[in-house]
Amino acid sequence: MQKCPYCDFNSHANGAPPFGAYVDALLRDLEWELPRVWGRPVRSIFIGGGTPSLFPDEEIARMLSGIRARLPLLAELEITLEANPGSADQRYFRGYREAGVNRLSIGVQSFNDSHLQALGRIHHGEAASAAVEMAKKVGFEQINLDLMFALPAQTVEMALSDLQQATALGVKHLSWYQLTMEPNTPFGHNPPPLPDEEQLWEIQEAGTQLLQQSAFQQYEISAYAKGEARCQHNLNYWRFGDYLGIGAGAHAKITTVAEGSIIRSARHRKPQSYIDSVGSERVESSRQTVTAGALPLEFMMNRLRLPEPFTPQQFEARTGCSWERVDGKVSEATAQGLLVEQSGKISTTEQGRNFLNDLLGLFQ
Repeated sequence: MQKCPYCDFNSHANGAPPFGAYVDALLRDLEWELPRVWGRPVRSIFIGGGTPSLFPDEEIARMLSGIRARLPLLAELEITLEANPGSADQRYFRGYREAGVNRLSIGVQSFNDSHLQALGRIHHGEAASAAVEMAKKVGFEQINLDLMFALPAQTVEMALSDLQQATALGVKHLSWYQLTMEPNTPFGHNPPPLPDEEQLWEIQEAGTQLLQQSAFQQYEISAYAKGEARCQHNLNYWRFGDYLGIGAGAHAKITTVAEGSIIRSARHRKPQSYIDSVGSERVESSRQTVTAGALPLEFMMNRLRLPEPFTPQQFEARTGCSWERVDGKVSEATAQGLLVEQSGKISTTEQGRNFLNDLLGLFQ
């Protein structure tokens, strides 16, 4: 196991973790958090970070059983598990499905072996296709593929080839996003040659058109789905909903009804530090109350990623702020053609989506 040179996520390359001890810690962590979320129904569970598909299926089943025993779960609960093609195992996949996992997100990144090598991935393009077929064989109907574009030395034709191979596999959801140079990574310190701005724009335009022709609808800046296959867990993020984060490096956003405040917190990143500190406030590496002044921008940074409209009432319900705080700024964005108001609902225009940073700058 190795860490990819572009990756700034909380992943570690130190061999197999203590699976049983880690699941024990997760459940203790959940117990400690219950007073903050008591009575709230769970709409989605996302098992991600690193490579959770390394975990034995019985440990994933034990974790999910522990969650069911402690929190009310909705009947239409979405349970997603991230998997890498290099660690795909049919027996584990079957066990995950039997445990209740009903959505698999496979980190393909590319089907081109030279690009996979440049990204430090341990799998080949054929392994990615095999992982999808393996998931289908054991009963997964909801499968997402993670794909990147603007890869080192990638041409427009290469980027479109990745999309063509992905759509040919018959999946219903694609996450298609640009490779970015994070500062604290090998790529950040020594960037590889990447497509220029003109090529990047051409890739985005041609790729979006290809996906639309394949019946994929863009419902977020980097997410495409067929029919009702949108990721409910991520939609909750973008709608500025609450989420509980347990596990090493996990982040949480919880609205406290009694205090009327929004709390953001994060767990320790290193698994052993996390395990050792579970069950006390020491488990948190950071905890802060989002200030009233920051709430409008935080809402817009999430909500404007979605093309679906929102209402002033939804803004007030999610932030606790009066619509008057942003009414003038929304009018300014509308005058600039970045937002549109219709029948009391606000949404981004195509220009607003293409120049999202400029749009968000109005709310700072």
